[in-house]
Amino acid sequence: MPKFAANLSMLFTEVDFLDRFEAAAKAGFKGVEYLFPYDFEAGEIKQRLDDNGLTQVLFNLPAGDWGAGERGIACHPDRVEEFRAGVDRAIEYAKVLGNTQVNCLAGIQPEGVSDDEARKTLVDNLRFAAEKLEAAGILLIAEPINTRDIPGFFLNRTEQALAIFDEVGSQNLKLQYDIYHMQIMEGDLAPTIEKHFGRIAHVQLADNPGRHEPGTGEINYPFLFDHLDRLGYDGWIGCEYKPAGSTQEGLGWLDGVR
Repeated sequence: MPKFAANLSMLFTEVDFLDRFEAAAKAGFKGVEYLFPYDFEAGEIKQRLDDNGLTQVLFNLPAGDWGAGERGIACHPDRVEEFRAGVDRAIEYAKVLGNTQVNCLAGIQPEGVSDDEARKTLVDNLRFAAEKLEAAGILLIAEPINTRDIPGFFLNRTEQALAIFDEVGSQNLKLQYDIYHMQIMEGDLAPTIEKHFGRIAHVQLADNPGRHEPGTGEINYPFLFDHLDRLGYDGWIGCEYKPAGSTQEGLGWLDGVR
């Protein structure tokens, strides 16, 4: 049976961020993830995790100015030093919070930067991050994201991501497979997951269209959950969706699958 982690950047937004840990635990979640921890002291978040018996599953490397629309800087040639400093900051938080993997957002390809230059920058940054994180006992993951929600996002398909990972050449770099994003970009979900199963370290979900909870759209989640079980997936599945109503009202899909 899959293990589900509540994404606190999208779920339980009816309460303040630090109160979402308790809300997630009361709803039956054993793990949590979110976009970023950096607006809070690591010790403050760790206390919320401990108080509620939660596992810290995942957060992202610093990704530039999120409020201004930036969605990662790993493919930005002029932001390499900022990226590297962000790796160090993420390691500091991960060591306190106890999570053993962090995600890298490749970012939107900058205007005037060629595909080749963006790719080379991303490869170099992933190689740096993978090595630095491996020394700290932390796995680096990266995810393709659909270009409808984030136009111009550089890493946007499974095969593209894995080809870049091959170029990076690190065993400490795995794929974060977001079912919602990949349904939009390429479909063929079950065969793709099976083909690349050995390289997938984390899974996220939302239904399509709308990015709401499973059961609101076209994706056959009961089949995919069984498929992941058949393949032997023992990692977490991050619930990174926007509830169609309140978070609690939308949790009925979990009945019978955890």
